[in-house]
Parts: sequence; structure tokens; C-alpha cells
Amino acid sequence: MEYVYAALILNESGAEINEDNITGVLEAADVDVEESRVKALVAALEDVDIEEAIEQAAAAPAAPAGGAAGGEAEAEEAEEEEAEEEAEEAEEEEADEEEEDASGEGLGDLFG
Repeated sequence: MEYVYAALILNESGAEINEDNITGVLEAADVDVEESRVKALVAALEDVDIEEAIEQAAAAPAAPAGGAAGGEAEAEEAEEEEAEEEAEEAEEEEADEEEEDASGEGLGDLFG
């Protein structure tokens, strides 16, 4: 994330977004710089108009408070409930099997 912030700082200040400038901003912020990430960022931003991207992001409607995150949370809860139900069913089956085994243990002795 700090790499993107470095590019935004350079854009805001009017400086060229290149490897040396991004590295300089990151080092000034005491970030351990990975050259491969810097190169990837510069390559990714090569044909991007950052001002236009910022305007588009600002114009996009914000997600409602319970929007996508709420749906994900509901899905996770449903999965957890389903897993709990399956675990309970498995325990019940095991208990039933144990009861069956226990009830038939002495039959062999009775009938020889």
C-alpha cells in the first residue's frame, strides 16, 4: 500500500513517477524497499492518468454500510451454522452407532 501512496505523493507534487523517485519517497518514510515492487508499480502506472483514476474513484457511489461486507458476513455465518449442524449430525450418528454396538455386546454370550 505504501508503494501506491508514494506514487500518489509524487503525482500530487508534480514529480515524475519513476523508480528513483518512488524509492526516494519510500526510503524517506523508512520503508524497506523491494525493487521488484517498485518496477512493477512504475510499469503498471505507465499508461494510467492518475488524476482521472482519482476522479472516477471519488465519483463512484460508496458501498452501503451493510452492503457487500454484510453479504459476506451473512454467507460466512451460514457456512458456520451449516458446519455446526453437520458436526452435530455426525456426533448423533456416532452416538447412535455406539448405542447399537453397546446394546448388542452381550447377545453373543446369550446365544453362544
